[in-house]
Amino acid sequence: MIGPDWCRVMAAYNTEMNRRLYAAADTLDDAVRRADGGAFWGSIHGTLSHLLWGDTMWMSRFDGWERPPVGMKDSPRMVGEWGPLKAARAEADGRIEAWAGRLDEARLAAPLTWLSGATGRELTMPLWVTVAHFFNHQTHHRGQAHALLTRAGAATGDTDLPWVVDLPSPGIAP
Repeated sequence: MIGPDWCRVMAAYNTEMNRRLYAAADTLDDAVRRADGGAFWGSIHGTLSHLLWGDTMWMSRFDGWERPPVGMKDSPRMVGEWGPLKAARAEADGRIEAWAGRLDEARLAAPLTWLSGATGRELTMPLWVTVAHFFNHQTHHRGQAHALLTRAGAATGDTDLPWVVDLPSPGIAP
């Protein structure tokens, strides 16, 4: 089972990697960010919008956030403009870090029940399983966005967790 420290590290990693991806994407023209690069959610903008959609959907289950205003199919267009997408991402990252800071072993072990749009049925499993998926989903789609950014000539810098996260920052002793 994952623990609270792991969640705090992953939340810090999520924030820093999003900062790097958005900074790299800022160096590109909007047309390049919106160009279909063959990724599952199409473009850099679409992939980053879907990632915000997924984070928002899971956090609505984990922490009572408002659900996304669109379904998964429309997630690449959930936030249509670049400036508002960047602002929403930064706000979400701060809220995710605050939520991770409140987690404890008991909460992670407790069951989570939700209606899954993907499966069309109610599911129940330990929160820690869904939290592991949440952070894995982020890493998966950031990898796609990173590939699209690299192809477009933008650079994010290092992406390896041990060199990206300052461990004392999320309260982890080295």
